[in-house]
Amino acid sequence: MEKVIGIRFRDGGKIYHFDPGPFQVRKGDYVVVNTEQGKGLGEVVEGPFAKNPDVHPKEVKPIERPAEPSEIEKHFENLRFEEEAEAFCLERIQALGLPMNLVDVECFYDRSKIIFYFTADGRVDFRELVKDLVRRLRMRVELRQIGVRNQAKMVGGLGTCGRPLCCATFLRNFHPVSIKMAKEQNLSLNPGKISGACGRLMCCLQYEYDTYKYYKQGMPKLGKKVETPQGRGKVIRQNVIDRVVTVLLENGQEIDIDYGPVSAQGAPRPCQAKAPAPREANVPSQEGEARPRPKPEAPRQESPQQKPGKKKSRSGRSKKKKKKREE
Repeated sequence: MEKVIGIRFRDGGKIYHFDPGPFQVRKGDYVVVNTEQGKGLGEVVEGPFAKNPDVHPKEVKPIERPAEPSEIEKHFENLRFEEEAEAFCLERIQALGLPMNLVDVECFYDRSKIIFYFTADGRVDFRELVKDLVRRLRMRVELRQIGVRNQAKMVGGLGTCGRPLCCATFLRNFHPVSIKMAKEQNLSLNPGKISGACGRLMCCLQYEYDTYKYYKQGMPKLGKKVETPQGRGKVIRQNVIDRVVTVLLENGQEIDIDYGPVSAQGAPRPCQAKAPAPREANVPSQEGEARPRPKPEAPRQESPQQKPGKKKSRSGRSKKKKKKREE
């Protein structure tokens, strides 16, 4: 079975998959690959592992070869060059008074181009800054504006859980996160508790969202009034993992109701289980059964009334014909 490896060109950057080919590489090695921007040097951070059979062979390109010691040294020289370029760019941003925040600097392996990543509240006129950078660095310069989530991915840090940020360690792409995911897991909607280092909703809210959604099948929502064998009450607590709800009865008593495991047809609803009442004919059910409609009657076609004096009967015509023949 074919193997693939995951390569990252920068710390916290996106992971790209390549075919190691006949070379024996492992995690931590540096390899030389061909990219759209030319030759690049990246670090192996994943694999080798079996390639997904659904992936087309053209989507996984082979590596050129393992990196030589001189090429690895050149890679670290580029990192030192990026630090010098970043310091000069910060100096010019402050001198020009530009409302922008420099986040990171990326220099291509062959030094054909350098990219400056920054954040800003709006559009920034950095034409003078670009001229100063080109005059100093003597290469192609690109300034690229990014969002706050990409900023956290590049800078890194620790989350509220005490672990390194997911986006800076293993997350490859950002997925949409909504406040509905926090509500579905009965989490506090305090922005300080569900927001990440970037100020947006935490990416980890989506990790267990599908699990909570699955286990909530057939369970009544918080605050809903239900019927129980002990009487009518209101749901005040939910234990989604154990599938147990706490109901406050009208007499002030609290009872726990177990909903059991989720079945293939959906979980039962013991709080609302009632015998169905008999339905009369032509009465729609609660499940969306359509009421039969009566067939429309065909419209009646009335014969037009004959106006007197305009139409002559057949008998009158026959009498006239007889008189003409006699004459």
